[in-house]
Amino acid sequence: MELPMSESKKPKESMTDRETYNTVSDTVTGVNIRWRDNLFQGVGILVFVLIGALVGFFLASPGYGLGVAAIGGFLGLVAGFFVTGIILMIYRAVQHARGKHD
Repeated sequence: MELPMSESKKPKESMTDRETYNTVSDTVTGVNIRWRDNLFQGVGILVFVLIGALVGFFLASPGYGLGVAAIGGFLGLVAGFFVTGIILMIYRAVQHARGKHD
């Protein structure tokens, strides 16, 4: 009679090719091909650009509204890129720590 295998002695399932690619692209280098991540980052950057442009427009001196709005939009683009990237980085690190490599 065999004893059932304990949880720690079960053989690990091997990762699929996609899970391997996602792990390498998230932890080392590569292009993120998850459409939800890309959609999140695109929408987040758009929101930052709009907020930056609006803030720049309303804080500008009279006659300089559109120029300062363009600068604010560019600063929003840069800020949005970094903020959404950092959010995705933390989210994916937590997911990998949990063993979810989708």
